[in-house]
Amino acid sequence: MLQKLRLKFFALAIGLLFLVLAVIIGGANFLNYRNTLASSDYTLKILLANDGKFPAYPNENGKPPDWEMSPERPFETRYFTVQLDQNENITAINVEKIAAVSKDIASDYIQEVLHAGKDKGFVENYRYIIQTDESGGMVIFLDCGRQLDAVKSFLKTSVAISAAGLLLVSLLLYVFSARVVKPIADSYEKQKQFITNASHDLKTPITIINADVDVLEMDHGENEWLQDIQNQTKRLTELIEELLFLSRMEEKNQSFPMIDFPLSDVVKETAQSFEALAAAGEKSLVIDVQPMLSYTGNEKAIRRLVTVLLDNAVKYGNEKEPVTISLQKTEKAMKLKVHNSCPSMTSEEIHHLFDRFYRGDQSRNSQRGGYGIGLSMAKAIVQAHGGVIHAESPDRRSLTITASLPLK
Repeated sequence: MLQKLRLKFFALAIGLLFLVLAVIIGGANFLNYRNTLASSDYTLKILLANDGKFPAYPNENGKPPDWEMSPERPFETRYFTVQLDQNENITAINVEKIAAVSKDIASDYIQEVLHAGKDKGFVENYRYIIQTDESGGMVIFLDCGRQLDAVKSFLKTSVAISAAGLLLVSLLLYVFSARVVKPIADSYEKQKQFITNASHDLKTPITIINADVDVLEMDHGENEWLQDIQNQTKRLTELIEELLFLSRMEEKNQSFPMIDFPLSDVVKETAQSFEALAAAGEKSLVIDVQPMLSYTGNEKAIRRLVTVLLDNAVKYGNEKEPVTISLQKTEKAMKLKVHNSCPSMTSEEIHHLFDRFYRGDQSRNSQRGGYGIGLSMAKAIVQAHGGVIHAESPDRRSLTITASLPLK
């Protein structure tokens, strides 16, 4: 119990931390890249506005240029320009402000740009922008290699730091998670211990009540009051037995005798015992069991599993609707399925079906009896065999419970 709670808490905390880090790192890198593009586009606009050159600094009036720019920007920027005529033929190439690009390379780049058909974009590490008019056009390429390298470096650094931080927090969280969930686990264990102790303590007074009723019955004969006491003590006895069985199935290190037994015969025999009960409720029982299947497990517990599932299906299924039980062998497990129609079920009810003492429709269940621990017993039995059990209701008008018992 403690380990399962610990892992759930650990997974949830790490998942939330990873989500938060992903949003922060993603947002920071997105803004960094967007600012880099904005700075590059601003430089290109300056060049376009001045026919492919930076304005003089200071200008002819001895003042800074109208553009907001550093005096060092003209000396730090690497770019080249290509002039085009009306037919998009190259008329001039200027590569004086860049050493890494020749006129032939510039000519190849311009062909890529014209083929792409966009006003701005990237060709390798060069950000370009196109300006056209009646006489032709100009394409300016800006070297963004250093800026893009800085963006990539920031991305790698932020991811590495986040990964290291996530790993460190994961280690610390795993170490201290046991302390966080221990009070919950202790409370659950105390609850189980109380149920076990109370169930044992209730056995004696109920036995005495039954004995006293038998004596009164011999002295005064049968009457409805004594019969009612016997019926209620019988219900209490059944509840106590189920609680004790559930506690034993959920105990740690509880060893059950596991033997090889004919699973097909056990399921079929147990199912056939419900045919009369189903008929009394105007329901038909369909048994589809793959023959000659054997299984290594606790036969008594498996019989209880089939009984619980069929009792639930017959008791709460709609009248004049079939109840189906099937058993099939797959590559990895024995699949036991029980299907029945039912009143409309919500996703909340399906989610809590296997909770201890849970009963979805209180008014309906109070009329049909039951204590709300049958399906929790089924879950405990399946888990004791290393399997899983789940319920589904795709149409919300029927219920299918599937128990997967792994092959040994």
